[in-house]
Amino acid sequence: MNNKDPLNSTNAELSKTKLKKHSEELQNLGVSLIKLSNKQLDQFELDDALKDAIKFAKTIKSNSALKRQYQYIGKLMKEGNNEECTKNALSTLINRSNNIVRIQNECEKWKNNLLKSDSNLNLFIAKYPNTNITELRNLIRATRKELKNNQNKHYQRLFQLIYEQIQSYKKE
Repeated sequence: MNNKDPLNSTNAELSKTKLKKHSEELQNLGVSLIKLSNKQLDQFELDDALKDAIKFAKTIKSNSALKRQYQYIGKLMKEGNNEECTKNALSTLINRSNNIVRIQNECEKWKNNLLKSDSNLNLFIAKYPNTNITELRNLIRATRKELKNNQNKHYQRLFQLIYEQIQSYKKE
């Protein structure tokens, strides 16, 4: 029986290598949780002891103490059976974050293209027909003027408008 999850195997089949590898995976998952903000961490359904251990790890400065805390978090994850729930929630959070970054990159590209040439405006309107064309034209004009004076009030609003259009289009 070749099982990927060493915890589901019988005691006779468990090797030290598999156990150690599984413990390291849990520690790495714990490290990923430590990197999250407290707001993001609250989205996970974790035991109170595990949440407290993660929050405490964020305050530790010593490398050796932090390493011990990682091991402790891995142990708590193994004991509390938080592993699958945490993996799923973390992957959802990462996917959501990747989507936001992708949209922001697309917005930057559109913003730069719109500021370069008026012909790109027609392409943008064709792709995102619900755009308020008058507002977009005025923002582009004002942003071009501001760039000459090293200001960025309309520059930020232009990005925001493009972001809203792309995001509403993605939801549809």
